[in-house]
Amino acid sequence: MKRDVRILLLGEPKVGKTSLIMSLVGEEFPEEVPSRAEEITIPADVTPEKVPTHIVDYSEAEQSDEILHEEIVKANVICVVYDVTKEATIEKIRTKWIPLVNGEAEKGKKVPVILVGNKSDLQSGSSMESILPIMNQFSEIETCVECSAKNLKNISELFYYAQKAVLHPTAPLYDPEEKELRPLCVRALSRIFTISDQDSDGILSDEELNFFQKSCFGSPLAPQALEDVKSVVWKNTGEGVQDNGLTLTGFLFLNTLFIQRGRHETTWTILRKFGCDDSLELTDDYLYPP
Repeated sequence: MKRDVRILLLGEPKVGKTSLIMSLVGEEFPEEVPSRAEEITIPADVTPEKVPTHIVDYSEAEQSDEILHEEIVKANVICVVYDVTKEATIEKIRTKWIPLVNGEAEKGKKVPVILVGNKSDLQSGSSMESILPIMNQFSEIETCVECSAKNLKNISELFYYAQKAVLHPTAPLYDPEEKELRPLCVRALSRIFTISDQDSDGILSDEELNFFQKSCFGSPLAPQALEDVKSVVWKNTGEGVQDNGLTLTGFLFLNTLFIQRGRHETTWTILRKFGCDDSLELTDDYLYPP
């Protein structure tokens, strides 16, 4: 897992990029806003994932295209900020900012993007009707957060989602265009299933599932929770449950469901517990324990 996270805020002038940063740090809306905030570093002990986080502002008026390109290359995640009250700033996401960030990137190597709709205090409705087609067009968009620098609504959530996009990325696990797990992820999870299937009968029994659950998450599932999991799998894929246990098909379906519901951290916890690095290869520490 990455040792730190670098977040870059981009977007049209006056959408409130700097105000968002200053509201996060100061926990109140700033009376005076500079044209650009200095780089902020948030220590590990005050972030949800316990990882140092660097937040970088961008000002088109102050910085050159060359500096912008350098910052994009250094960033782990990009927050593209728009003004929910100005449709033109939403259109620029599609026509300017995402092509600028990922226009030449290979599939699977694109920088994750969080869309940030600022100034929600000025609008009673939501901008999601305009945003959803853009999210469907660009698979690198992880999520969209509507917020307000003025009344602090969803400010900490915005930076949490940005952190999460780096520490628990979607791209290595799941192909959003095909709506399925990527081959390397299937391979890694299949290995984990085989290790967890202690009697090698091709089915995870309740005992094996609970041992797996305790190994990954520290505590077993309650009996009802275990039945609920199997019920969800059985309703969605008939081959997922057999002899009252979970098959490999069911195990893969369950992890697909976690990812589709935005719970990537669950699948990443499993993968990392069984020695996978961010590229889904086995770490040296796992292969050659001290």
